[in-house]
Amino acid sequence: MAPSFGEMEPAEAESVYFNEYPPPKALPKHEALARAFVELHVEDKRRVVLVTSGGTTVPLETQTVRFIDNFSAGTRGATSAEYFLEQGYAVIFLHRQYSLLPYSRHYSHSTNCFLDFMDEAPPTDASADSDHGRIVVRSEYQDAMRDVLRKYRYAKQHNRLLLLPFTTVAEYMFELRSLAKIMQPIGANALFYLAAAVSDFFIPRSRMAEHKIQSSELPAHFQKDNSVGAEEIYTGENEEKPANSKKLVINLDPVPKFLHRLVDGWAPEGSMVVSFKLETDPSLLVYKAQTALQRYSHHLVIGNLLSTRKWEVVFISPDQPERWIRVPKSRRSKSISGVEDQVGLAEAMKGEKGPDTQTDLEEDGPKGWD
Repeated sequence: MAPSFGEMEPAEAESVYFNEYPPPKALPKHEALARAFVELHVEDKRRVVLVTSGGTTVPLETQTVRFIDNFSAGTRGATSAEYFLEQGYAVIFLHRQYSLLPYSRHYSHSTNCFLDFMDEAPPTDASADSDHGRIVVRSEYQDAMRDVLRKYRYAKQHNRLLLLPFTTVAEYMFELRSLAKIMQPIGANALFYLAAAVSDFFIPRSRMAEHKIQSSELPAHFQKDNSVGAEEIYTGENEEKPANSKKLVINLDPVPKFLHRLVDGWAPEGSMVVSFKLETDPSLLVYKAQTALQRYSHHLVIGNLLSTRKWEVVFISPDQPERWIRVPKSRRSKSISGVEDQVGLAEAMKGEKGPDTQTDLEEDGPKGWD
């Protein structure tokens, strides 16, 4: 039996994984754009951050109809990119296609439909007979929209923001590896801010069905000699055939942990690497974040719980106590539990930690994570 990715050396796992898939069709174009972007900012001695954002899909078929997805709208990545830009960074924004983007995120969410910000102006005297008035931004929204527009235009006009999309976990891995290597000339001015929700499991291409997996048995004249039905694919090696023919038992492999390769091989020497850890169990969050930091020897893990992710994070860094950062209650929005004033993990532990491990964001701090 072939060794699993977890049993391989990092370099071997990299070779096996990337040989499993063809490179994304858009990769050469993205590499050319990134190379020109990096060359420009190396010449200006500007700091460059690669921000990854959004979820990754795991296709179940080569011609994909069904896929497994990760929970992420890309809010944190898009918001963070704006703050990096304000601090003078050039930003390569590697994002899930159709996830939230810097600046446009303010008006692309379903609760903030951009049409609600617009009106049709009444016709002027010169066009009194016209049925087509000018489209204008409503007066109460103009200041906020002008501020966002100016920042967006500045970033685009000064070539500070490069947007590169991905969809699948394999596409994400190819893009991350290529971009990290392209960023080599940046050296210690490079930062990797890995906010994307990367799948922990995948289906090797060699085990994928080519066509849509059928939920019912096909007539004999549709069957090919090498056809594979739902009851025959993705099942565990020793599992019995499901009694219900419509069951689909999926056997997933762990995605290789390429953070080690990023830190020790792909990324420029002296660059900083920040990763994220999302958990649902409060008792595991700090432990899993500390374990990741020790395993991959990077610089910072930012941990958050699914239920309180909008207003509470913990920073785990080498040789430092854990540091909780919380949005003040007055600025908290509802969490996924729907409870506005839910007690977060940091608050629950307030009596157990020293005063220097608790930080409330100032009232004029980031507002985009709510």
